[in-house]
Amino acid sequence: HCPPLPTAPCAATLPRYPLPNPNPNPSSSPASLGFFAVATPPAPLAGRRAQALMALAGPSHLLSSSSACLRRLNPLLFFAHRRPAWTPRRAAHRFCAVASERDVFTSPEVAKSFDFISEERIYKWWESQGFFKPNFDRGGDPFVIPMPPANVTGSLHMGHAMFVTLEDIMIRYFRMKGRPALWIPGTDHAGIATQLVVEKMLAAEGIKRADLTREEFTKRVWEWKEKYGSTITNQIKRLGASCDWTRECFTLDDQLSHAVVEAFIRLHEKGLIYQGSYLVNWSPNLQTAVSDLEVEYSEEPGYLYYMKYRVAGGSRDDFMTIATTRPETLFGDVAIAVNPEDERYAKYVGKLAIVPLTFGRHVPIIADRYVDPEFGTGVLKISPGHDQNDYHIARKLGLPILNVMNKDGTLNDVAGLYSGMDRFEAREKLWSDLVETNLAVKKEPYTLRVPRSQRGGEVIEPLISKQWFVTMEPLAERALHAVEKGQLTILPERFEKIYNNWLTNIKDWCISRQLWWGHRIPVWYIVGKKCEEDYVVARNAEEALAKAQEKYGKSVEIYQDPDVLDTWFSSALWPFSTLGWPDVSREDFKHFYPATVLETGHDILFFWVARMVMMGIEFTGTVPFSYVYLHGLIRDSEGRKMSKSLGNVIDPLDTMNEYGTDALRFTLCMGTAGQDINLSTERLTSNKAFTNKLWNAGKFLLQNLPERSDATAWDLLLANKFDTEAALQQLPLPEGWVVTGLHELIDKVSISYEKFYFGDAAREIYDFFWSHFADWYIESSKTRLYHSGDGSATITAQSVLLYVFENILKLLHPFMPFVTEELWQALPYRKDALIVAPWPSTDLPKNLLSIKRFQNLQSLVNFHLSCMCSFYMWPAGDHFV
Repeated sequence: HCPPLPTAPCAATLPRYPLPNPNPNPSSSPASLGFFAVATPPAPLAGRRAQALMALAGPSHLLSSSSACLRRLNPLLFFAHRRPAWTPRRAAHRFCAVASERDVFTSPEVAKSFDFISEERIYKWWESQGFFKPNFDRGGDPFVIPMPPANVTGSLHMGHAMFVTLEDIMIRYFRMKGRPALWIPGTDHAGIATQLVVEKMLAAEGIKRADLTREEFTKRVWEWKEKYGSTITNQIKRLGASCDWTRECFTLDDQLSHAVVEAFIRLHEKGLIYQGSYLVNWSPNLQTAVSDLEVEYSEEPGYLYYMKYRVAGGSRDDFMTIATTRPETLFGDVAIAVNPEDERYAKYVGKLAIVPLTFGRHVPIIADRYVDPEFGTGVLKISPGHDQNDYHIARKLGLPILNVMNKDGTLNDVAGLYSGMDRFEAREKLWSDLVETNLAVKKEPYTLRVPRSQRGGEVIEPLISKQWFVTMEPLAERALHAVEKGQLTILPERFEKIYNNWLTNIKDWCISRQLWWGHRIPVWYIVGKKCEEDYVVARNAEEALAKAQEKYGKSVEIYQDPDVLDTWFSSALWPFSTLGWPDVSREDFKHFYPATVLETGHDILFFWVARMVMMGIEFTGTVPFSYVYLHGLIRDSEGRKMSKSLGNVIDPLDTMNEYGTDALRFTLCMGTAGQDINLSTERLTSNKAFTNKLWNAGKFLLQNLPERSDATAWDLLLANKFDTEAALQQLPLPEGWVVTGLHELIDKVSISYEKFYFGDAAREIYDFFWSHFADWYIESSKTRLYHSGDGSATITAQSVLLYVFENILKLLHPFMPFVTEELWQALPYRKDALIVAPWPSTDLPKNLLSIKRFQNLQSLVNFHLSCMCSFYMWPAGDHFV
């Protein structure tokens, strides 16, 4: 590329040099050699290529060493005495595609650039034409994607933009390939998040949830959902998601709720669901258990507290110093543990220690290899009611479990004098009392890894609570075999190890939540009986009463479990509950299950994907999808996670308004599967420029194609086909080169689409369009279009321009659907909308010799272009530069 030249002085002060005029008078003779004052810098590189390629003839002339051939190449480069005439572009003419009559589409001939406002009109037109529904007319196996259901409370973020873009690329490609393509959209009721939103809304009205009955509260939630629940759906549409919205689902729809109850009953009948008291993640503010996924860990400043545990029966010097970050849990201590190889404490193993401030409560001193002798003092207090690791040690060794915490985060009666105090308040008071009784050693700053509720933000408390659980081991075993046997492919492959490791070490799943919004657990208890032993499981209250009466007599009274199921329980059934399961006779279930691809973020591989695999195999006998495609996270330009605290969150709605949806989609798809993407405004700006380049190329084509009314010209143009060896061999060199390059591109891109290498496909298309078609072929075609004097050569160039451009639009459509559809509709004689147009054929003929010859020409032209830059002279004082 030539460096920019200095600003030229006034033309009147310059001598005249015999250089070809890039903008001559239209009336000048084709044989004339125009003169002009060197008063402007050279034309842009692409324009200079046009000058260099202006006299291109057929392939037989290009490698000739004769001077005649060199003069044909370009007078500017070889100082010939003739140059081809340069005629101006004729006045633009209008084409009106059928669709444009509906005021949907805008032609590049009347618009300077693609207007992002058009995106909404185009999307509504697609939807109104039924293009998003699966079409069986062309046969083929269905291609099905179940969309990850967004939270009904959600607002569009870059994570949504990522999965919508990737899934829409897949569905649009396979739709164009002729397969019945179904993308099932929907939203999740998001139990905790939605309940929190409505509680805040009620609080603004001065109402607490406790002031309402369960029925009154859920009614208010449904009212909120009807008013605001479609927000995320409309935002997903803005991204161009070509889902079948007539099949949109909500996890609390009647059909899906029926599936949830049926799944619970079947698992319970097989003995895979049970009730028990176990350690869970407890949210004191929300008053419910939460899943591991709803717990976020943050590094925060805190303290490490060192305190003395005296050895029972020993002297004043016989004590063990223990370091802990949570001294308030000492009331739940059931043992003191040291490493068996730690000689410092070997003499105390087997004895008893006195727990501080408990009026002399004794606990055993034990040895266990779990204890790290390098951490703290090498002595560990075992509080199984409030620590996951301690809990597992206690279960292994048969130690008792003490709970010292109420569900609201205050200490209970086990804490004695500290009962009723908030856990953090109790921490400060207890440390003060330890100092006063000389049982405190020291307190030093320490960075804590604090578990916080993703929804409420409060510190999560590990707490013993009675909950419902699913036994996971037998379900996990079959999910592991699915990958081993090749029934399920995880992309990228490296995530298979993570998947296998999690399923191999899986824990039972806590599925109950202490909420009012969600699928209520289908369990009814018997009044006056123990809940753990006397209950019935049924599909509805009537069935429950009939079962209870049969077992306990006609006078029995029952009441339903107040808890609801974990939101992830209903989501685990998503691939088949959305298609009508448990009614397997439904047409949708028979046609579209199992799905083809499940695409989602790698961060929920365990919490959602693995559970769908387990439930799909359990209830349908089939893996619910053949492929799992995992994308990475979106980070800022510096690789940092986006967060409000850092102020680096990029809003996709603002981004689409500024750069266009196509530019955003193209930017997001350029990454590698499973890898995080650094999003920058520079990339967005570059891809917005790509959109403009496409638009300008379309404008050039429309200005240089025959009038729509000229049927004879169009018959000749459309009659030209390039799908045979003979037709390709007859083309002049530039045309043979670009058509061969296109055929190679179609093969490469199609393979990349099939393998889900979307970044590779996008780069291939980008490079071909910009570096081959726009920079070289469009410029070389001008010699045929403007001054060849040969009608057949003009028709050939027009045919090739149209053929290459329309196929580029097809290849690019899954990535950039809006601008490509707009350009497609501007081209005359389109039989189908681009969204349903057939995908280009692969394995088309190629003229490899034309590739080599044109590469030689490119090298020659680029060499002389570089020389041209040094030949321009500008006055600088008494000399020329």
